[in-house]
Amino acid sequence: KVGWYNAVLQTAFHLPYPDDTLAFVVLSTPSMFDKALKPFVNKERLKIIRDPVDQCVSHHLSCLKEKFPDQKVDIIFDYEILPSRKPKFLAQTAAHVAGAAYYYQRKDVKLDPWGEKKIYGVCIHPKYGGWFAIRGLLLFPDIQVPFLEQSAPVDCVSTEEKRIELLEQFNFHWQDGHYRDIIEVKERYSEEQKAYFATPPAERFRLLGLTQGAQ
Repeated sequence: KVGWYNAVLQTAFHLPYPDDTLAFVVLSTPSMFDKALKPFVNKERLKIIRDPVDQCVSHHLSCLKEKFPDQKVDIIFDYEILPSRKPKFLAQTAAHVAGAAYYYQRKDVKLDPWGEKKIYGVCIHPKYGGWFAIRGLLLFPDIQVPFLEQSAPVDCVSTEEKRIELLEQFNFHWQDGHYRDIIEVKERYSEEQKAYFATPPAERFRLLGLTQGAQ
């Protein structure tokens, strides 16, 4: 429910819907690369003019929206920002309150070793660890679900030591991706997918065989 999200955030970040409004957080799993992105690029090769992943997600969520012709469906993508430069929604908070992935933050560590350093939080999924992404929010403004019960996310990094290790890895060594394997995972990105996301965005077109002209 939108109210779960709004309850844990300052007013500036609230979503402008009644508390009981139904919302879905959309995640992409490791298999998205082969099952969705590559077929999308092959099919829409000439139409890709911005980030291929963003366009792929946008395409699939638009198709999903068409499945509900009698419903109003609002979509907010993870990359959208307000004129104030704030994100339109805080993806990791949304995933946490929806019970999809646990958002580990500094406040989850009792003996904080970081002093004055800025420490960012990170979501970990019980099945995919850090090998997933939060892609968007689907909101159904006309559907109110007052009796929906909230499910807590799975606390899969439960020890103090592991939480410190996770936040250390994510904040200071995120490029090597070790934080993603903080728990035993069922599936991770393929080598091809890792190479894609490790490539600077401007060079990813070439990696997918798209011409610079399309960019």
